[in-house]
Amino acid sequence: MLKNQVTDPLFPECPIRNVLARVGEKWTLLILLTLDGAEGPLRYSDIQKQIPDISQKMLSVTLRELEADGLLVRTAYAEVPPRVEYSLTERSRSLLPHIHRLVDWAMEHLSDILNDRQAARQR
Repeated sequence: MLKNQVTDPLFPECPIRNVLARVGEKWTLLILLTLDGAEGPLRYSDIQKQIPDISQKMLSVTLRELEADGLLVRTAYAEVPPRVEYSLTERSRSLLPHIHRLVDWAMEHLSDILNDRQAARQR
């Protein structure tokens, strides 16, 4: 079992708990969107440059988890210095339209959400 896999004793095979646990992690969507916006595979350093506030540890952990879930491919080249590239899988590409709809929804409603948060804090 992966460290961040969510299981519930009553519903151990629940797809919602297991899939959303990964997709809902802080960096997952940003990494998938970064790879989606690239014209080809990206190296670790390229991903980190595009998400500057992610730590090296969290980037490494999240990339490993996404690879374990079949959402990205890690390709290592036997070169000096070693070169490793990351790319999306067909599985992650099938998820991207849903992510883009979520991003569109967030952009459409962000202002109202922030206003409501502010109002709730002032109560």
